[in-house]
Amino acid sequence: MVISITDKAVEQIKDMMQGEEEGVRMRFGIKGGGCSGLSYSLGFEYDVNEDLDNTYDINGIPVVIFNQDEPIIEGTTIDYKQNMMGGGFSIDNPNAIVSCGCGSSFKAKNREGSPEKC
Repeated sequence: MVISITDKAVEQIKDMMQGEEEGVRMRFGIKGGGCSGLSYSLGFEYDVNEDLDNTYDINGIPVVIFNQDEPIIEGTTIDYKQNMMGGGFSIDNPNAIVSCGCGSSFKAKNREGSPEKC
């Protein structure tokens, strides 16, 4: 599987999806930006481009991933953590070589294992 989603994150995502229309999917990917060069994108999606997107069922959640993002996020685990200050998703990407302090921005290694240039 390209990514994995922990049980706590599955529970939170399913709760969030209850208010959405039928046919909604979770979209996970990356976009340029952030203090380390790339940042994660996590949201809901209704439209899927069959030529550019791959769809998966991960623990009962329909997930859409832009096919060009897959090499950078392969092996990533999405978790949900709750503490006294609230809760939020955390992302553990084995392809990230540098992360910023907020945890939402990173620099990825390229396919040969060396850092991507920003």
